[in-house]
Amino acid sequence: MDIPGSGSGPGWRVRAFRAPGPVTPGPGAGVASLSWIGGERIAVGGVPAAGSIAGLASRGVTHVVNCRSREEALLGGDLAAERAAFGVARVAHAPMRDLGWGQRPRLWARAVLFAAGVLDDQLEARVLIHCTAGRRRSPMIAYAVLRLRGRTASEAASLVLSYRTGAQLVPAYIRSVERWLAGELTAPP
Repeated sequence: MDIPGSGSGPGWRVRAFRAPGPVTPGPGAGVASLSWIGGERIAVGGVPAAGSIAGLASRGVTHVVNCRSREEALLGGDLAAERAAFGVARVAHAPMRDLGWGQRPRLWARAVLFAAGVLDDQLEARVLIHCTAGRRRSPMIAYAVLRLRGRTASEAASLVLSYRTGAQLVPAYIRSVERWLAGELTAPP
């Protein structure tokens, strides 16, 4: 007997083997959800809609850190559009998947160093750090940038969580950042 929603019967095969489509934000997604972190000149957000990337500069963005995986960025075209709009030298890529496990510094350390360096060297710089929804990967990178710039763990966490509604600092991600800062994990030069 096939009980709807139970996973039995032929319907489960359709659900299990249906290829998921790419995450496509709705009109204005990403830009509308841009959250500036206090006076830190760091914004956290979701992926900007394709037609709104050029408009990020009018919102004060001078540099971008894209935290979407290579596949997400390729399918969405956002990394290429950001590089076209801002220039390759003003966009860093931290190609991470959001699986809830520890994040390898080789994927994100350069982007953290890029953002912290830009903020330290250019007083007018304002960095957008984004992933798909602005909930887990980009808050992790914002946390790492704040920590690298001298904030304590509790200060960095408080800033990210108080200014970015819906942000989650995944414990495994934060452990990766703290281990990297302590020199336990290294990233290639």
